Amino acid sequence: MYKFNYISFANLAEQKNILGEIVVMSTSLDAFKNEIEKTEKEKAWFALYTKPRNELKAAEQMQKAGINFYLPTVTKLKQWSDRKKKITEPLIRGYIFIFANEKERIISLEQNSIIRCVADNGKPAKIPNWQIENLKKLLQAKTELFIKEGLVAGTKVLIKSGPFEGVVGVIQQNENENTIAVLIDLLNRSIIAHIPKDSEFEKIKD
Repeated sequence: MYKFNYISFANLAEQKNILGEIVVMSTSLDAFKNEIEKTEKEKAWFALYTKPRNELKAAEQMQKAGINFYLPTVTKLKQWSDRKKKITEPLIRGYIFIFANEKERIISLEQNSIIRCVADNGKPAKIPNWQIENLKKLLQAKTELFIKEGLVAGTKVLIKSGPFEGVVGVIQQNENENTIAVLIDLLNRSIIAHIPKDSEFEKIKD
């Protein structure tokens, strides 16, 4: 005996409406994802020049504004006559980095801790992603760092072993020590660290 399932026109119409809503929701979700991807592609790293001693304040303001930022810091032990204290200081004084689109960059400039965006030929200058990631890798080694104004000259290498593995920089070798310098071209700064003498590295082309 055959059994038939009957669907009324009303039920069919209702199912079509539900399916239609699902399609619309799916389309809207795809559009939303595409918009996010487009926005992310439009983002780039910029360097902002802060007011004197306002780097940490700038970081707080960027966080409140919902802007992706990077403020490299170092911890130092300060000695006073009666006590010692560990304090956190900006690695590169006077600057904070943001990963932003144009709208977010404008919002960042409205913060009272910021003076201006670093420019090149009158236009906001973008920092290559790899330079920021390279700086982050250097700081992960948690070693003493030195800042030098100007770009250190030398052989460009990729560190293959040790605490600085994966870091790209300019190596300088002498009898007593080896150093690696990570360059931030836009700021004309070199961040220098001592590396173990037995660190393996390979030369790379620019």
